Amino acid sequence: GDGEFYVLEDNLRCPSGISYVLENRAVLKRILPHIFQSMKVRPVSDYGDHLYRTLKYIAPEGVDNPNIIVLTPGIYNSAYFEHAYLAQQMGVPLAQGSDLVVKDDFVWMRTTQGLKKVDVIYRRIDDEFMDPETFRKESVLGVPGLMRCYRLGNVSLANAPGTGIADDKAIYAYVPKIIKYYLDEEPIANNVPTYICEDDKEREYVLANLDKLVVKAVNLSGGYGMLIGPKSTKAEQKEFAALIKAKPRDYIAQPTLSLSRAPTLVGNAIEGRHVDFRPYSLYGEEIFTLPGGLTRVALKKGSLVVNSSQGGGSKDTWVLGDDTTVVEGGANAE
Repeated sequence: GDGEFYVLEDNLRCPSGISYVLENRAVLKRILPHIFQSMKVRPVSDYGDHLYRTLKYIAPEGVDNPNIIVLTPGIYNSAYFEHAYLAQQMGVPLAQGSDLVVKDDFVWMRTTQGLKKVDVIYRRIDDEFMDPETFRKESVLGVPGLMRCYRLGNVSLANAPGTGIADDKAIYAYVPKIIKYYLDEEPIANNVPTYICEDDKEREYVLANLDKLVVKAVNLSGGYGMLIGPKSTKAEQKEFAALIKAKPRDYIAQPTLSLSRAPTLVGNAIEGRHVDFRPYSLYGEEIFTLPGGLTRVALKKGSLVVNSSQGGGSKDTWVLGDDTTVVEGGANAE
């Protein structure tokens, strides 16, 4: 590649993976305890504290000591460990929709001492499942009446409903223009050039170059709904051509990037594997960006698909500080 950082996608609805970051660091600190201080590695273990302060800040007006919970779809969700882990790190209850009830336009949690009012919900449920009164009527994961309480300002939700529009891969193509229009600034990191299949000319180009491009479904994630042109078969290209022609709004295409590679232990040998990086930011009273993040690894040789749902792995990621920086372990670097 050209050595530049590129933004591949945005995740604002229910971004996951932070538990891998924290667990990877915890394991390496046990294995290599002295390296972290000698290398002045900045800490990530205080993420739970920052998340708690962010959620406390967004509490409804007039609530000084909010009751905060994590709302999970339950044990069968692939990220359930993360939901439980973050609740434990923040010292707040982990609840399912069946644990909550709406009464008098407030949200209440069932406890052994009776109902307890809920002020802030860190929800790890997609919008359409949050409230069967407003969205999917058949949903048993959400809380009937939740959106009514939210609209009245009686409960705060993070992330806010609707933020997932930024996850749409077609919206992604316009983010640099959005930044310029609303902030009058240039993006710090570049987007990957993106072809919108809804546009007639761009769709024509995509269909003529399927063997060279990466095609993505705009509303899917986890490595699903994707064609990597240079590694695809003629049959797969024909299938995606039909999908694009049938619903052009549902697809975008991008040049095939040569992702960076990092040394990776594979069996008993160290080999290069493709990686990408997911940073984490919290926007409360101030903006906090974790000095670290999730480096995802495509463990299959030659693969560009780093998603854990497709067999990818992850690495601990270090951000180094200076002599005034608090380092992993809690002490200032010396």
